[in-house]
Amino acid sequence: MNVFELTKVLVNIPSPTGTEGALGEILAGLLRERGFSVLEQDVEPGRKNLYATVDPEPRIVFCTHMDTVPGPARAREDGTYIFGRGACDAKGIMAAMMTAAQELVTEGRRDIGLLFVVGEETDSLGARTANALAAQAPPAAGPRFLIVGEPTGNILGCGHLGILTVALAAKGRRIHSAFPHLGDSAVEKLLDVLADIRRLDFGSEPVLGPTRMSIVQISGGDAPNVIPDAARAVVSLRTGVAPDGILDVIREAVGGRAEVAVISKSDPQVLHTIPGFESAVMPFGSDIPHLKAFGTPLLIGPGSALDAHTEAEKIEKKQLLDAVEIYKRLARELAGTENS
Repeated sequence: MNVFELTKVLVNIPSPTGTEGALGEILAGLLRERGFSVLEQDVEPGRKNLYATVDPEPRIVFCTHMDTVPGPARAREDGTYIFGRGACDAKGIMAAMMTAAQELVTEGRRDIGLLFVVGEETDSLGARTANALAAQAPPAAGPRFLIVGEPTGNILGCGHLGILTVALAAKGRRIHSAFPHLGDSAVEKLLDVLADIRRLDFGSEPVLGPTRMSIVQISGGDAPNVIPDAARAVVSLRTGVAPDGILDVIREAVGGRAEVAVISKSDPQVLHTIPGFESAVMPFGSDIPHLKAFGTPLLIGPGSALDAHTEAEKIEKKQLLDAVEIYKRLARELAGTENS
């Protein structure tokens, strides 16, 4: 099965976050067919991480995630692209990693591993659970390098932004909308809070750049003739600086007018690069902050993040082929670094 066929097989198995079980079973079988030993690590009922190795103590591990955002799992292709949910985020990447790892093993390398985790799209629960697999190994025996796959256009990430997702919940007093002066609109209160947050300056980091903020969800009220007593919004920030400091600034701006709850949080990352590989800062996050026990992290994968999470998600076939060779080249160069 070539990398194109493998990508289509994986895309055709639905795996929105929380429902990765069927994909994990198929992947475990495919990896064993390719000569890998597969450890299935329980994360939650019906959800497992997969850790595939040839030797039990790999030094270089390829890693990406099994879950996708919701959407139709139906692969199709033309002469240039493969389309479908997960095509670039991250099932095409997974196929390229599997293909590269198998070819490296065929060349005689036995220090290669594959780690496929659940839950990256929400809370990185799979990565946080998987970290124990490497943390349990003696320092001299554990992995040295972790090559994480996200759609970077086959450009090596020299860093990526952190993540801070917060929910804001405002409360008011419900009353007939004919008497707004006697009620307290939670929606209007929340809109004032959001306006103040939008005016904040979160600062900038010299390498990673400024923090990017988006209001991604908002809800409130249940009838046109009722002053609403509850409203909620979710704010997503891609942070160039430590998210804890940003959270403090947000709480100060809210000033008790709404409850502030953290949904997800991870630090920005400055990442390892290698001479001869094009590199750039990536504006999204990854599981890297939660996988520190797997050694020095690198970030690279085929596909564009502009296509991820969209109805027309796709991955270019040429980039898939290029990624197989890039992953093999990276593994060889990293092994040379370790042995030098």
